[in-house]
Amino acid sequence: MNVLERKMLDALKMGRDEFGVVAVKAEFEAEGTRPDEFLRLLELTQRADLKVALKIGGCEAVSDLLSTHLYGVDYVIAPMVETRYALSKFVDAHRKTHGREPGRTQFLFNLETETTLRNLHDMLPLAKEGVDGIVFGRVDFTLSRGLPRTAINDREITDAVVAVAKACLATDLELVVGGSVTADAVDALREVAAIRLDRFETRKIVFDGAAINSHTIKAGIANAAEFELMWLQNKRSFYQRIADEDVARIDMMQSRARHFVPQTRMAAAG
Repeated sequence: MNVLERKMLDALKMGRDEFGVVAVKAEFEAEGTRPDEFLRLLELTQRADLKVALKIGGCEAVSDLLSTHLYGVDYVIAPMVETRYALSKFVDAHRKTHGREPGRTQFLFNLETETTLRNLHDMLPLAKEGVDGIVFGRVDFTLSRGLPRTAINDREITDAVVAVAKACLATDLELVVGGSVTADAVDALREVAAIRLDRFETRKIVFDGAAINSHTIKAGIANAAEFELMWLQNKRSFYQRIADEDVARIDMMQSRARHFVPQTRMAAAG
């Protein structure tokens, strides 16, 4: 581990011990996490004794689901599940790859559009039988209503999350809330937690739902943001080293090419 990764590990341990952090999250979907990146994240997570949440590439991404066995993923999230049919595809896919018996892995689907919310009543019976919970993605949901991202903590968005919390409570489905979780989101999340909130998450860090009522939660969210910044800096440094590792040889080969091409042309002319 390099110096920055050791600092990242310290941030995770602090989050675990002081702020209610329970897992670290990655995405094969929108974030496009590469396998080598995920392995670095996985090592940090395991050293911090935390769980792993992974958003796969789609409701029927079988290769992604198979890889969760290899990686030891605890929470698998399927994105853009908007209909009962899409949910059935996810249920069938994870039963195919993981079997029907309960195991260490929990399966959840993203509710991130107005369409999903309208269809939720029809989806709940299958959800109750086939998955463990719902992840409410507030950013995409807000945008799907034609609202700007800055409206994410507005009353109408919180009302939608509250409605889903009530549905999860009634059906005993876990509720996870994500999407621009900053200090500005604390009041809205506390309102949701009064009904049901199992976990909430930033882009990379997953908190236990009870942590939202802690007096240190804003410091916890700041610690999560610091971890994400270090993660991005470390990622940039890693790929920069790869990009630069052949610079000297490229310069040498370009020099050879410049020397070789004129001689070749002269020989051809003669």
